[in-house]
Amino acid sequence: MRNVDYIIVGDGYAGLFFAHQLIKNNKSFVLFSEGKKSASQVSAGIINPVVLKKFTTFWKAQEQIDFLTRTLEEIESYTGENFLIRKSIHRIFHDENEQKLWLKKSGNEELSAFLSEKFELLDIVKNDFLSGKVNQSARLDVNGFFGGLFDYFEKNDFLVREKFDYGKLDPAGSSYKDFIFKQVIFCEGMGVKENPYFSGIQVNPNKGHHVKVRLSQDVPDVTIKKKHFLFPAGNGLHFYGGTYDREQLHHHVDQSAVDQLVKGLSEFYPYDFDVEEVHFGFRPTVKDRRPIIGRHETFDHLYVFNGLGARGILNGCYFSKSLYDFIEDEIPLHEEISLTRFK
Repeated sequence: MRNVDYIIVGDGYAGLFFAHQLIKNNKSFVLFSEGKKSASQVSAGIINPVVLKKFTTFWKAQEQIDFLTRTLEEIESYTGENFLIRKSIHRIFHDENEQKLWLKKSGNEELSAFLSEKFELLDIVKNDFLSGKVNQSARLDVNGFFGGLFDYFEKNDFLVREKFDYGKLDPAGSSYKDFIFKQVIFCEGMGVKENPYFSGIQVNPNKGHHVKVRLSQDVPDVTIKKKHFLFPAGNGLHFYGGTYDREQLHHHVDQSAVDQLVKGLSEFYPYDFDVEEVHFGFRPTVKDRRPIIGRHETFDHLYVFNGLGARGILNGCYFSKSLYDFIEDEIPLHEEISLTRFK
């Protein structure tokens, strides 16, 4: 039998950022990865402190941005690479009213650090009313992040590449197959619906599509946002996406979503392009837009970390420490993220 402090079930942002907390604090663990690409692994990797539809921000935005920057520096200390891509978001304005609203909001205390007051003209793309730069925005190198951490986990015998079997878990005896554990953290996204211990948590799937396109004319090397995000994705391709759909939840590509993306890109990119890849995933979302974190009501060493939604990077990074502090130091979870808020 192998003794570990933690078993992590799930290989998205929640699982990997929580694993970092364990590495940082010299805790032993194994992480179970089924091998399927999670919603996290096909995500855009956008790091954005602003809701770009309404020009507002969100709860703890500055704290989350700062914490992510520090965390990625810590991860660099053992992977040898910093996965932060410091390319800002430029939001294309639809009309003068949006310009005026942006300027008005940029004077607000909570938004002044994020909304640049200087408008910019982007080459190649249509932006008759210019664009606004989101300060402190960036991207995560998603493929590098998952690849780099999985390599590190594998080299240190932290990674188990198999589907977790709930039937083999003995929570009363603190054992799973050949492991004796202190805690189990379920970070499964929408896979939690198959989990007999936490299947009732209130997360709902939100299906998102994105495409990778080959552009006939190069665009500026920034993240361009109008309806969706456009940015370089390597190998001469650009990422464009992603959509939001709570209704069409089958496990194959929706042509209507692809058509929506093609139309959206065509509205501001006036040249030919080819769609070379289509991807989709299911974001675990919560009605109040807060993560769901907590302890099982019967088995006090089983925990859930879920509901990260469209801000998986920021939520997963920042609240991984909240969960760690809750388990190790009995620091209460904030009511807005606690599993108990739904009871």
